[in-house]
Amino acid sequence: MNGRIFVNINRITLEKIECLIIGSGPAGYTAAIYAARADMKPVVYEGLQPGGQLTITTDVENYPGFPDGVMGPEMMEMFKNQAVRLGADVRYGMVTSVEFKDGGPQKVIVDGNHEIEAETVIISTGASAKWLNLPSEQRLNGSGVSACAVCDGFFYRGKDVAIVGAGDTACEEASYLAKICTKVYMLVRKEEFRASKAMQHRVLNTPNIEVLFNTETDEILGEMAVEAVRVKNVKTQEMKTLSINGFFVAIGHTPNTDIFKPYINMDDQGYIITQPDSSYTNIQGVFCSGDAQDKIYRQAVTAAGSGCMAALDAERWLSERKSRN
Repeated sequence: MNGRIFVNINRITLEKIECLIIGSGPAGYTAAIYAARADMKPVVYEGLQPGGQLTITTDVENYPGFPDGVMGPEMMEMFKNQAVRLGADVRYGMVTSVEFKDGGPQKVIVDGNHEIEAETVIISTGASAKWLNLPSEQRLNGSGVSACAVCDGFFYRGKDVAIVGAGDTACEEASYLAKICTKVYMLVRKEEFRASKAMQHRVLNTPNIEVLFNTETDEILGEMAVEAVRVKNVKTQEMKTLSINGFFVAIGHTPNTDIFKPYINMDDQGYIITQPDSSYTNIQGVFCSGDAQDKIYRQAVTAAGSGCMAALDAERWLSERKSRN
């Protein structure tokens, strides 16, 4: 297929393309870069949050090629501009429904009134961090509040921090923070962890981690940056203020994959299952990259790498299909 075909059917615009990328961020934009270089003329729909979670991240220190660091929104704008320069058609819009079938073409509806038939689809919709829904949490997001200790812990080296959560991820991130921070308060709402015994033992045997059970966050304090957190004991209702500089939320992520559930195989959390060492899903012609299928690493650099994989897989799959026809 060369170029794009537009057809009007009862005021619904039908567009036929080779490659559709659903979602932006490091995975989506990298997929667009590679697909554009392969002359697949990719169309990217950015979704509700163009640029993904990095657009609410301030300093990014751990992405290769930026020795002095870079602001998250600035880096995502660079990714987008590179994709556009190479020929990707990046659009603001929301995919509202899909209809997938083995081998395609894949049917996708955007904003309820624009239908796309795509020979290949790359899902890069990411995952959204779960939050406590405190006004101060949102106000100070990026100014001491974070949902990724591995991403942002470096900025709190030698300082006191708090982390909320009770599962394996929370324990892993608390252990990571304990290596670089002076003191780590771990806030656990119930009387016990949900984490594995091994992770519990690691946390409880780390001297500078103090676990506060039966404790919930009442408010994060600070005007321009996090200065303290006020916590409440859910049994005694006693309030206590802890002096901290960083506040980490580790209560899980929700993959943005709901609209694909009737067609794509997922695990019990909603993460898309890809075939080993590839971006292939259970539907031929549909691929997945980034945090929509990665619940382990969740880093910008790994998301970008999987976006590259998805574009290469899509290109090869499409070439093989054309050679057979």
